[in-house]
Amino acid sequence: MERPELPLQQLHAFVVLAEELHFGHAAARLGIAQPPLSQQIRRLEDKVGHALFSRAPGHVTLTPAGEELLTTARRALTDLADGLAAARAVGSGRTGRLRIGFAASLALTVLPGLLRTFRRQFPDVHLDIHEMTTAPQIAALHDKTIDIGLLREPPTDETELSFRTVLSEAFVAVLPTAHPLAAQRSVHLAQLADSPFVLLPRTVGPQLHDQITGLCTAAGFTPHIAQHAVEWQTVCALVETGLGVSLAPASIRRIRLKGVAFRRIKPSAARTRVAVAWRKNDQNPLVSHLLATVSQIRPTGAKHR
Repeated sequence: MERPELPLQQLHAFVVLAEELHFGHAAARLGIAQPPLSQQIRRLEDKVGHALFSRAPGHVTLTPAGEELLTTARRALTDLADGLAAARAVGSGRTGRLRIGFAASLALTVLPGLLRTFRRQFPDVHLDIHEMTTAPQIAALHDKTIDIGLLREPPTDETELSFRTVLSEAFVAVLPTAHPLAAQRSVHLAQLADSPFVLLPRTVGPQLHDQITGLCTAAGFTPHIAQHAVEWQTVCALVETGLGVSLAPASIRRIRLKGVAFRRIKPSAARTRVAVAWRKNDQNPLVSHLLATVSQIRPTGAKHR
């Protein structure tokens, strides 16, 4: 047998009358006339199939059926109020879940200040953080498994995503301390022509990989890539072992390894771009709040643009 629906307006009228036990007082509290209140109670009693109130001149009491319904009615109205409040909070971006992808190296610059500022302004928002390189972030944005990406060198042919530059960084040479060039304060790129390189594979960051190899090409040589590593910390660790040299964003200097030297490069005009990425026309208010927060932060050790 199908259960009849109980309109919330009737439940509200029922709860108020159960609290007042007086039709006139309940009607005044509800802001309606007494006859409409009586009609609502009658319709509710018809749905229940039993009287909810015993009525006598100047005296109203709950019946056993009314007492049984009162607890459920109050809970239903409370759940509705809580649900509406939660929906308003999510709709305004004051609560909810925001999924963020970030390149590991940005933990050295952008990420700490961004998360601190956002959490201070929106303490009830749950942040779901995923460490990912650039290409997986682009795929995750398309698949809607993350809402925001923080990445290096975004693709130039993307039509479904928007990008905003957060900062730009110079490149540095990453050398084993035993390398002859480590004794210099700066390194001309052409001086690295005979050294093997340790680089990120192109599959995880095509634009950045091409930018680094393009710098070498402009300096007159094609780099011999002896080893790949997905994360910059691993690149530096492999350089420390003497497997090769590398070119990296300047913030990588904050990775402290005893056997690694970081040196400025010449020419020094090239810079790598860090950007925030999101889906175009995304209506999630948390995305808008995060983008507003990005403009407030001052990353460590890098130049804004």
